[in-house]
Amino acid sequence: MNWQGKRVTVAGLGVSGIPAARVLRGLGAEVTVVDDGDDERARAQAAELEKLGVTVRLGDGASLPEGTELVVTAPGWKPDKPLFLAAAAAGVEIWGDVELAWRLRGPGAAPWLAVTGTNGKTTTVRMLASILAAAGLRTAAVGNIGVSLLDAVTGEETYDVLAVELSSYQLHWAPSPRAHSGAVLNLAPDHLDWHGSMAAYAADKGRIYEGNSVACVYNVADPATEDLVRAADVEEGCRAIGFTLGTPGPSQLGVVDGILVDRAFVENRREQAQELAHVSDVDPPVPHNIANALAAAALARAYGVEPAAVRDGLRAFRPDPHRIERVADVAGVTYIDDSKATNTHAAEASLAAYDPIVWIAGGLAKGATFDELVGTSAKRLRGVVLIGKDRALIREALARHAPEVPVVDLDRTDTGAMSAAVREAARLAQPGDTVLMAPACASMDMFVNYNKRGEAFADAVHALAAEHA
Repeated sequence: MNWQGKRVTVAGLGVSGIPAARVLRGLGAEVTVVDDGDDERARAQAAELEKLGVTVRLGDGASLPEGTELVVTAPGWKPDKPLFLAAAAAGVEIWGDVELAWRLRGPGAAPWLAVTGTNGKTTTVRMLASILAAAGLRTAAVGNIGVSLLDAVTGEETYDVLAVELSSYQLHWAPSPRAHSGAVLNLAPDHLDWHGSMAAYAADKGRIYEGNSVACVYNVADPATEDLVRAADVEEGCRAIGFTLGTPGPSQLGVVDGILVDRAFVENRREQAQELAHVSDVDPPVPHNIANALAAAALARAYGVEPAAVRDGLRAFRPDPHRIERVADVAGVTYIDDSKATNTHAAEASLAAYDPIVWIAGGLAKGATFDELVGTSAKRLRGVVLIGKDRALIREALARHAPEVPVVDLDRTDTGAMSAAVREAARLAQPGDTVLMAPACASMDMFVNYNKRGEAFADAVHALAAEHA
């Protein structure tokens, strides 16, 4: 495409909009950035872009600038925004930053190993990057993980292969990318206010399989992910590869006697299995994290990585903070921070990893219901401490499905509530128990983000530990 003089509107400042505006202006496009915000931070960002010759309209993200020939949007902007409706009415294409990155790849560009799913994306992509690096490949974890794909494909550094995390938002606005291999880790209701329905959400996730050339990796325990593989239009010879926490069948990766094994990328997959790593090589070795490791291994093996590199990469990997992170042991009780469990699906996976549990939960429910989560996890619960704006929804589900479990309902949403929650949990817990902060809710009623919530939990646990020292 000849970008010289092309009039492009970039919708949204931030981690995707700013790189898009910068790159497009560098290619000679006439770029206008529109954003609903008009605070001090937005004005500072606008000033930097204006130095490059970019026009910025703050406080006005609704109208389409006159003469726009292409819209490039930040992934979080909803499809029903007036700007997009106006673009569609005018016959103007709408791309996301991922679509733009794909279109701007140069000759011999690094192939993509792509990951999506409701939960576990970031961990799996970082595991995958660790495995690829252990194999001696030039790689990076990019996409929704925080590193701009645009910077990766247009920067001076070259890569052999990229480990790409893609959200449902990004996939919605990206019709063209064709990954070497892709994985959908799991599917559960999330962001339905954005997508409009579960079917639309699943369809956007399924785009990750379109045009795959080598492998479509799916979760054997989640048939909806295999359904997406069946519906995908892939290249001739592309294979469906399952991962399972059980004994794998042919064309699957799984677990046998504490060993991660491959029955997909071996010569005789009907009769042979290749050892990849031990469960103990995965940090932490809890079920949903082992599933993440198997998905990462499947994508790496699809790319031709040797078994030893899978083992070495998993051994080298360390999870990000606030993802099933062990904070401390106090008086025989283990305290686990899984503040990243911001929805019921993630919390259910976390609760399944421990027994017995004193559960700290609550926050912003985002329209979620909790009956299935509580019903599935009730037998593991020693007690529950509830915090946050929508804690009543969880309390009511506990009354229906776990009436015998003691519940402490902290009627407060200030940040100091976390310290009180930890002390109440310590009172309920017995030696050998796990106090698990897996809120199943978003954090913004009490904290800036899940990181700050996790830090508050860790600080409260460390203060408790100091008292017992």
